[in-house]
Amino acid sequence: MRLGSSGDDVRALQDNLNELSYRLKPDGLFGPKTENAVIHFQKSHRLVADGIVGPKTVAKLTHLFDPGHLSQEDIEAAARELSVPVAAIMAFNEVESRGQGFVDAGKPAILFERHVMRRRLIYGEGFDVEALEIQYPDVVNRRPGGYRGGLHEYARLDKAKSIDIESAIESTSWGLFQIMGIHWERLGYPSPGDFSSAMRDNEGRHLDALVRFIKADKGLLAAIQNKDWAKVARIYNGPAYAQNDYDTKLQAAYKRYRALYDEEKSNQSEVFTA
Repeated sequence: MRLGSSGDDVRALQDNLNELSYRLKPDGLFGPKTENAVIHFQKSHRLVADGIVGPKTVAKLTHLFDPGHLSQEDIEAAARELSVPVAAIMAFNEVESRGQGFVDAGKPAILFERHVMRRRLIYGEGFDVEALEIQYPDVVNRRPGGYRGGLHEYARLDKAKSIDIESAIESTSWGLFQIMGIHWERLGYPSPGDFSSAMRDNEGRHLDALVRFIKADKGLLAAIQNKDWAKVARIYNGPAYAQNDYDTKLQAAYKRYRALYDEEKSNQSEVFTA
C-alpha cells in the first residue's frame, strides 16, 4: 500500500495507526496524511521511512518485526558513506532491491547461477567439468537457468557445495541487492565464507555489501553522486536496462523521496502522536 491506494486494507491500516494515536480519518484512502503517519511510524520503529506499507511495516504493526530488517539509520549511514543524498539510497532500495532480504529465518534470499558455477570450476583445479555438467546439469551448465526460487534455491546451492564450497558461494547472488559472491575479494571480504556469513546476519549487512560494490566501481559511484540515472542503470543492470525502465524508475523514485523529505522538513512541527 502506498500513496494513491484505496480499499479495506487501507482502512485497516488507518485503524491500526489510530490505535497508536495517529488521528487519521479511516476512509480507506491512502492520502498524504496517511503517508506522513506511515513515515513517522516507520522512523519511530527503525524501519526504512519510505511511506510504503509492505510486509515489514505490516509485521511491525502486528508485532512480528524481525530486528534483522533494514532500518532508516542503515539508509542514512550508507548515504553518508557514499556522499549522496538519502533520497538516492532510498530510490536505489526501492527499485533495485528485492524488498525482502530473507526468505526464512537465517536464510538470505539467493539465486544460484549454474553457468557461473561452470566457469568457476573451469578456473579451479582437479574438476572434470564436462562430467559434472552431465551429472549435475541443474548446478553446472554452460547456459543460465534452472531457477527454482525462494527456499528451493538452497537445494541447488547445497548440491553445488557438495562439488566445491567456495565456487558455489561465488556462483550465488545474495540478499536484498543480489550481490554476487564472486565479488567477495574486491569488496574487501576475507573469503567467500566470510561474505556468505555477512549475508546471513541482517539486511544492514546486505546494504553494506551494496555500498562496497558501489565504492569499488568509480563510474557507478560518480553516476549516483551526479544523479545520472541512465548511467547508473546501465552499469548496475546491464545494457538492456531500458527494457525494464530502470533509469526512469530510479529517477522517479529519487524525485519522490527528495520532495517527500523536503516537505517533511518544512512540516516537521506537525505532531502525529498524542
